[in-house]
Amino acid sequence: MNLAETQASPRHAGSVLAIIVASYLMIVVDISIVITGLPRIQASLGFSPAQLSWVTNAYTLAFGGLLLLGARLGDIFGRRRMFIAGLSLFTLASMAIGLAQSPGWLLAARAIQGAGAAVLAPSTLALLSTHFAEGPARTRALSIYAAAAGVGATLGLVLGGMFADLVSWRAGFFINLPIGVLLILAARRHIAETPPQPGDFDLGGALSSTLGMTALVYGLVRAADVGWHDGLVPAALTVGVLMIAAFVAVERKVRQPILPLRLLASRERAGAYLARMLFLGGAVGFWFFSTQLLQGVLHLRPLLAGLAFLPVTLPNFASAIAVPRLARRYGNERLLLAGLMLGVLGLLWLGLADAGASYWADVAPPMLLIGLGQGLLLAPLTAAGMAGVGREDAGAASGLVNVAHQLGGALGLGVLVLVFASAAPASAQDSVALAHRISTVMDVAALLLALALLVYWVLIVRPQRRARARQQEALS
Repeated sequence: MNLAETQASPRHAGSVLAIIVASYLMIVVDISIVITGLPRIQASLGFSPAQLSWVTNAYTLAFGGLLLLGARLGDIFGRRRMFIAGLSLFTLASMAIGLAQSPGWLLAARAIQGAGAAVLAPSTLALLSTHFAEGPARTRALSIYAAAAGVGATLGLVLGGMFADLVSWRAGFFINLPIGVLLILAARRHIAETPPQPGDFDLGGALSSTLGMTALVYGLVRAADVGWHDGLVPAALTVGVLMIAAFVAVERKVRQPILPLRLLASRERAGAYLARMLFLGGAVGFWFFSTQLLQGVLHLRPLLAGLAFLPVTLPNFASAIAVPRLARRYGNERLLLAGLMLGVLGLLWLGLADAGASYWADVAPPMLLIGLGQGLLLAPLTAAGMAGVGREDAGAASGLVNVAHQLGGALGLGVLVLVFASAAPASAQDSVALAHRISTVMDVAALLLALALLVYWVLIVRPQRRARARQQEALS
């Protein structure tokens, strides 16, 4: 089966895209759906304050640590097969979370859910790349995929608050069962299987990358929980760095690596991965700490706090859907630059909010800018990370995009939590101190987005413009 045969026909393109986007939306929603429901989860199962952070961290560790392995499994065994396997594991783990009767039960199920997501997420992007030809069709598909990534985070906050207030925090996980079953049946009918790639499985690369990613994410998460002084933090980060170095050494020698290092030889793709990490490092500060601003400073209930993110969601969706048309007129690079600049301005504006802030005057307007910017930049940034990738490397490239996404978020959260803790004396616990801490976090998050803008300009925009100028000189 060649690439042309794998690509979706016009008749089935809509169905394929709907299945892929809905599956990815499930992943993104479940990352954030627990945030607004955490107080109810703590009261229901008796989590201690320290244990509660692991409701999110158990998922992040498994997801971030197993992403490259999940991507390679799709390459070797077939992407539709692993798509269905990951979706099945994710759905069953969601059911187990909803039935959890103890903290240990819930945390184990969250880790299994993260493992399912690590198999599912690379398969979604790889299937999109193999079913839609590079050009307008793929640009449109990526814009909708990016809209799911941006809108899903906010949708999870809204749904988490709604279920926690009106039904139960468990409902947000039970709802994945019928959705998951329907998507599995639809995938069997509409998505074409990619041919498995014969060859040896890169066991050394799989083990070293998984252990390295897990150790790095664990070290960052623990630093965010207990601080950098804890002895396990430098130990975990050191192990992570050593294992990643071992992983690179293995990948240079094996015949069929889990991550072909040629993917990093492209300046555009390497810049896209680094810019994505920096962008997520700043964006995670907005999502995580805006929730605290809304509930801890403005004193909104979980449901209202979730609905308060609509000024992000609606512009995000609208601008993401408009990306194909705007890209044809202005080009991907201008959209990405504009999106990052809007994000920087929005975060700086949100950082001005203090204890006396008004939602409509001080919070909603900067959220509007952030939503518009995120909708504009995610599709072009994803396209840059997949640019020029051959069909045989689509799974590995999609895994790298997701690894940059997860590690950027983990690194950003670790740094920004430390910024949050050091922005005011530990004894200051009132809303004034909380607002000051959040303001400082938003300023640092804006700095990370500004660095992403710089990386994109230096590594992608300027070289491309120079290459075009040389081509024009050669033709003249």
